[in-house]
Amino acid sequence: MEFSIQEYSKYEESEILSLYQSVGWTNYTDNPDMLKNAYANSLKIFGAFANGQLLGIIRVVGDGHSIVFIQDILVFPEYQHQGIGSALISKILELYQNVYQKSLLTDNTAKTIQFYQSAGFELDTDIGCRAFIKLY
Repeated sequence: MEFSIQEYSKYEESEILSLYQSVGWTNYTDNPDMLKNAYANSLKIFGAFANGQLLGIIRVVGDGHSIVFIQDILVFPEYQHQGIGSALISKILELYQNVYQKSLLTDNTAKTIQFYQSAGFELDTDIGCRAFIKLY
């Protein structure tokens, strides 16, 4: 499949909510105002497109110098396993290659661990660290 990676600069709520809904990320779809504000305050957002249609997105937060945090990476299920997620990750890693720390938080499944390790990420425990999170 032919697709291109482009900066996602104009927030289109219906396509973004459709994407998040398609992968079951209901925290975002249940809070569309939060998601719109999150997009407005993100460091960088790229989309994968084919014939003007959004296939997937990657959203990064952080300072862009010492840390970038990949907050969201999603691809419509019917377009997964076609290199789109890998291309989105590669775009961010290339753009922020000189940033000291590139982090993300994801599901603890063999599939996701393999995907991120193939992109060069390491488990926090493999580098002597421990991640913490506090929700609400």
